[in-house]
Amino acid sequence: MRRVSSKSPEAVRLASEVLSEGEFVVAPTDTIYGILADALNYEAVQRLKRLRRPSGRPFLVLVPDVFWVRKLGLEADRRTMKLLAVPGLTLVLKKRKNLYHWLGGQTVAVRCPRRGFIVDLLRDFGRPVVAPSANLEGKPPASTIEEAIKYFGDSVSLYVDGCKIEGKPSTILKLTGGDIKVIRSGRLSSSCLKRLLRGAKL
Repeated sequence: MRRVSSKSPEAVRLASEVLSEGEFVVAPTDTIYGILADALNYEAVQRLKRLRRPSGRPFLVLVPDVFWVRKLGLEADRRTMKLLAVPGLTLVLKKRKNLYHWLGGQTVAVRCPRRGFIVDLLRDFGRPVVAPSANLEGKPPASTIEEAIKYFGDSVSLYVDGCKIEGKPSTILKLTGGDIKVIRSGRLSSSCLKRLLRGAKL
């Protein structure tokens, strides 16, 4: 187990190396602390499920850019690509192809971060990561790296300290065909969400 500041010049490189080895990283995302694993590594995702989410619910996937949505075999029209550019917005998208079955059954939740350490990490790593909140099932999300260490200890290879984080989780929208459903209001206010949906012509 190793700990490093998110401001360290080594942080991004170290985190990328750990992810490439199929191990776990706790780091600040664009919303809250997440426990990260290589989304394309089946074994890593399965181990994270056993550690973090024994209930079997699928994980959120963070992508380096919006084009990864199509690479993951998800339905993505112009409207979807436009919404993915909105900071703090997670989309639940229907699968178009049965790729990476371990990421979800018929749908996958994806977000394309726009700020913070996670953006640099995804750019350097070059692949999507699964990123559930940094807590055990039934426990509150860690707001500090110390809390995350108490949860996971040596099960996580690298802890990236981004100081205390008390932000709200992302807003979640489910898009299936022409339908839309607000799963969680999250970071976006109701007025902002209404403007967003009108602008996207949903």
